[in-house]
Amino acid sequence: MTSRGYTTEEGGRLNVYAVEPKVYVDDTQQFGFNAYAEKLNGRLAMIGFVSALAFEALTGQGIVTWLTHL
Repeated sequence: MTSRGYTTEEGGRLNVYAVEPKVYVDDTQQFGFNAYAEKLNGRLAMIGFVSALAFEALTGQGIVTWLTHL
């Protein structure tokens, strides 16, 4: 008898095994101005902006001021 994630052997013993997930591969090329690139650029910009705000709140200086007064 076979079920999802285990089999029952002769004698009633359970043989438990891992269930492998289905793998999805997107072979379309992602170049130029497309939705994926715009989403990625937007997310990176948000991370940079929040990081700059956190840096200024923690140090009391802007990034440019901090870099020029080393």
